[in-house]
Parts: sequence; structure tokens; C-alpha cells
Amino acid sequence: MKEDYYEILGVSKSASDGEIKKAYRKKAIKYHPDKNPGDSSAEENFKKAAEAYEVLGNSDKRAKYDQFGHSAFDGNSGFGAGGMNMDDIFSQFGDIFGGAFGGFGGFGGGQRRSKGSNLRIRVNLDLKEIVLGVEKKIKVKRKVKAKGVTYKNCNSCNGSGQVTRITNTILGRMQSASTCPTCNGSGQIVSNRPSNSDLNGLVDFEETVLVKIPAGVEDGMQLKVSGKGNDSKGNGVSGDLIVLIQENEHPFLKREGNNLHYDLYISISDAVLGVSKEIETVTGNVRIKLEPGIQSGKILRLRGKGLSSINSYGSGDLLVHINVWTPKILNKEQKNFFEQMKNDENFTPSPEKGDKSFFEKVKDMFS
Repeated sequence: MKEDYYEILGVSKSASDGEIKKAYRKKAIKYHPDKNPGDSSAEENFKKAAEAYEVLGNSDKRAKYDQFGHSAFDGNSGFGAGGMNMDDIFSQFGDIFGGAFGGFGGFGGGQRRSKGSNLRIRVNLDLKEIVLGVEKKIKVKRKVKAKGVTYKNCNSCNGSGQVTRITNTILGRMQSASTCPTCNGSGQIVSNRPSNSDLNGLVDFEETVLVKIPAGVEDGMQLKVSGKGNDSKGNGVSGDLIVLIQENEHPFLKREGNNLHYDLYISISDAVLGVSKEIETVTGNVRIKLEPGIQSGKILRLRGKGLSSINSYGSGDLLVHINVWTPKILNKEQKNFFEQMKNDENFTPSPEKGDKSFFEKVKDMFS
């Protein structure tokens, strides 16, 4: 069972945003890899603190966590908490530390680790794939390190990725740091570059990537596949593959959040007498019973027949909208029938009050 995020940071559930931020900074400095080299236990505590702060430091995620606990983020392929590596932590929360570790931007003696560029692709999904979740095999063209390429530390920054400048001012000597212009902050340069590679020692490579898409995703949502972007030169980490979800329109089901809407058209006779109808859905047919005298505009709710929530709590509903079809062209017998209904002041179109054989006659006329 996962530890409680509030307990990991050592704060109460009523803690303010400032108290949570302060508690995380204290924990992260205590367990920082530069302060605990080679200590796997400290590194694990460092990751736990970052995971807790990723949720509690965000008001929306914190509200979900307070209501649903860890289940609010389980199985979400990059949504919410979990799955963070060291580089994710440093890139997201480096500003928390101020200058505590001198140019904080990586780990291992304060040396910066560069990251390759991200790649973006668009994936089209039909409604069935969204309802059930799906795995997609996608061909991706990436930049990877060429075979035989070697790197060495940049002479300009001694592998730190930053250069320091000292300026004399009326207040004294001021020190500032900036990205090394020679290696662009990676800390390394190419020492042996194969002829088929670019200036960074990278070559084009096509790879098939398996993307696991959870049930309930929405149009415009983005998933992250870590490490499947372009490689970085030297000992840097690969970028990520960002997957943009595009939802294809369904021919007869309309989506609204986690609910699905279906328009069911029935005849006048079916509306008067009641009927059993079979509805086609993305996961199979569903049979529903319409009571006699059902009115156009009635909405029937089939609970749990919608989409699963992306946050793993509950499912939406299937809402069936009843539409009574009114015929535009009548034969003589049908027209006389409705004239009789119109002229009969005592007639009430209700199966409970009318003559059953009368309604059977309606069905015969319009079936």
C-alpha cells in the first residue's frame, strides 16, 4: 500500500500551500543525491517527496487526492502522480531549491544532464477504442546516437554546462552563471563523429513504439511516453514522445464528458402501446423497454453504460433521448382516424384510460 502523501512530507491535511512547499524543500534538500552520493535509500526518499509534492503542490490534484486517495491517479499513463524519474523532478521543481545546490539542474556533483528534444505525434481514436482503452503501435522517426560516436567534457565549462562570470560593481564582485555557449548546456562535445551523423553525433532512426492509451481519454488530451523522443548528445537523457489524442466522431453516439447520448426514434403506435427496443452501442447491443404512453423528449438513463473516468473512479451513463416520429403523409383511412380523434372531446391519448383495441388499431394503421 502506498504511503500517504501528507505523511511523506510531514504536514497535516489542513496545511497551506506555503507550508507544503516549505516541507518539500526541506525533505528534498535532506535527501538530495548530491548530498547523499551512492545512497539508494536517500534517492528513493527524494523521489517519494517529489511525487507527493507533484500532487499536493497542485490545487486540482490535491482536491482529487483528498477525495479519492491514490486511486485518483492509478493507471493513467502519465496523468497525476507516479512514474517520475530524476530528470522529471529536476526539470519540474528545480526552482524550489533556489541556490541550495549551486546551479541546480541535474545530479551527481552538480553536473547538468542535458535532455534531448521531445517529439509530438497525433493519434486518431474511434469511440470504441476510447471506451475500452487500446494499445497502439506507432512508427516514430527519432534522432539516436550514431554507432561509434564518442563524447568528452566541454573545455569551456569543464562539463558543468554553465560558465561563470565575475563582474566588478560598486557593491563588490558579483558572480553570475549562464548556459555554456560551446556545448549549449550539455556539458559535453563530440570527440569522434561518424561521417553519417549530424554535428551532435546523431542519426535518423525509425522505431515502432507501443503506446498504451487508457480508457476514457478525451480529445485534445496529451500522453507522455518517456525516453522515446530524440536522444541527447553525451550522457544526457532522451526526450519524450508526446501523444496528442484526437477523437473521431461516432455516427450515432454523441459524447459529453463521460456520458454518451443516443437519439432513439419511435413511431406513434410504439409510443402509445409501449415497445421493447434494441440499441446498438460501441460495446454491444442493449435492450430497453419503453412504457406505454411514453412522451417525445423523455430521457432514459442507462447507468454505467458510458465511459470510464480517466481518474479511475466510476463510469458515465448512456442517455437515450426518445423522439416520436410524426408521419408527414397520411392515406385516407389514417386521416379519417385522426379527424375522429380530433373531434372527440372525451378522447384522452392514454393507454390507462383508452380502449386497448383502439390502440391496437393505431398500431395496425402505422406499422
